[in-house]
Amino acid sequence: MIQEINSIKALLNDRYKRYNNLDFIETDPIQIPHQFNKKEDIEIAGFLAATIAWGQRISIIKNANKLIQIMDNAPYDFIMETDFSVIDGETPNHPVNKAISNFVHRTFNGCDLQYFLRSLQNIYKNHGGLETVFTTGYQKNNTVFSALSYFRNIFLELNHEKRVAKHLSDVTANSSAKRLNMYLRWMVRQDENEVDFGIWKHIPASALMLPLDVHTGDVGRALGILQRRQNDWKAVEEITSVLQKFDPDDPIKYDYALFGIGAFENKKEIF
Repeated sequence: MIQEINSIKALLNDRYKRYNNLDFIETDPIQIPHQFNKKEDIEIAGFLAATIAWGQRISIIKNANKLIQIMDNAPYDFIMETDFSVIDGETPNHPVNKAISNFVHRTFNGCDLQYFLRSLQNIYKNHGGLETVFTTGYQKNNTVFSALSYFRNIFLELNHEKRVAKHLSDVTANSSAKRLNMYLRWMVRQDENEVDFGIWKHIPASALMLPLDVHTGDVGRALGILQRRQNDWKAVEEITSVLQKFDPDDPIKYDYALFGIGAFENKKEIF
């Protein structure tokens, strides 16, 4: 058993080195926040890109770039300076309102986008920004679970249509929260190869949870480090607990390995 575990760890370490490099950025939604240098621009662009990160990666990147264009390529300034009461339904022909209203990515539409932008404005003007909200939630019991639960409550505190809430994962309902965990990886992980940003300093990389999706889940099960069949929060906890044994300080670096094997390799040649 020990030999088998060591073999799995060696495989994942090898694939981490293969996929955790700047070339990864070219095909991944993380390229969206990499367009910016200012901390607030990075975290806002990253959050919106992560929000729509499901479906074909080409489509995700294309539509995430549309979001950046809507914000005049200056996410933080747009969030802080836009008077959403001027561009709402009272002035339907306002160019920004039209761009927001016409935005669609799968089931995420203009109604959802308008709320997300309003909520981001509320977070930066009244709650100290995205990092502060996630950090406050994390510090409640020093878990990413509490960070995600608290963030969702703050993000949805404004009046909103019921459909909007479906686009923000609820870990208290056992959601895997793949996109939010991916976003936290981007913001928190100090990456020697400069793929992840590491600009949030008060949540440790050791506490991060795996962004569990079809690829990472399937590879995890094939390797025997995930037994649970559903891709839910319990599965996230199960597989992350194994990865923490491989690297207690930086367990989610193995997201690159698990995803890379699942997305880019012939698994029949490995398992």
